[in-house]
Amino acid sequence: MMISLTVVSLALLSVANAATTLDISAIEAHFQQALIVPSLLPAFTPTAVLSVAFSGSAITPGQALAQADVATKPVVTVSAVDGTTPLTGSFTIAMVDADVVGTDESGGVSRHWLENAVTLESDTVSNASAKTITAYAGPGPASGSGPHRYVVLLYQQPSTFTAPANLSTLVDGVQKFDLTAYVKDSGLGDLVAANYFTVEVGTDSTSLPVTSSVVTSTLASAGASGSGVKSTGTGSTSAPGPSGSNPPNGGAASFKLDFASSVLVAVTMMVLLQ
Repeated sequence: MMISLTVVSLALLSVANAATTLDISAIEAHFQQALIVPSLLPAFTPTAVLSVAFSGSAITPGQALAQADVATKPVVTVSAVDGTTPLTGSFTIAMVDADVVGTDESGGVSRHWLENAVTLESDTVSNASAKTITAYAGPGPASGSGPHRYVVLLYQQPSTFTAPANLSTLVDGVQKFDLTAYVKDSGLGDLVAANYFTVEVGTDSTSLPVTSSVVTSTLASAGASGSGVKSTGTGSTSAPGPSGSNPPNGGAASFKLDFASSVLVAVTMMVLLQ
């Protein structure tokens, strides 16, 4: 009976952690509104949602964080859309500084993290067998340069992947590189999921383009999700520019967790009473 309860528990946790099409639409909108697309990425069509947690706290897209809070490597988890095939195989994870909104990325971006051959264990990125090219280096934007966008990306890594010669072994420190060229030349697969946060040091002395908020109710998938999807605050998720803080589809995620917890308690009581 204990085995059956364990199986049920794992199934419920899978349901609770599954992403929705609205989650996907929301993160796509964030990347477009924050001008990460097309300045850094020519396109962004994720098939999963990336959760990035520092010291146990998951970020929300575009969340403004203090430099000290992101000094150590985060825990990264991936949630595939409910009902789709679970993610398997090898992946490449990277974090780059896309600088402030409106920055010309043609000259490359600063690479703060790059690991090849990472795997997923219970949906969490594991580097147990990974090859570290650039060990995680926390953000360090110049004082007064404005809120820098730090983008965490997870790419599928096919068996035909071949790292460029200059990025095939450990490279110390943060360095500039051409992300688009790296993806193309190495033969990386699809960009599975991504997320981003911002860090600002000192007082911004720049004049940045204005970006608008992402309102989940206006997304195409919101209608398909039904009226049960709740939004937080005024109905908009975090502002996708430098200072956003609220999670997309927070109400729906909370509902999934509450539902799974309730069913798990009920099943446990049934088992104990037998």
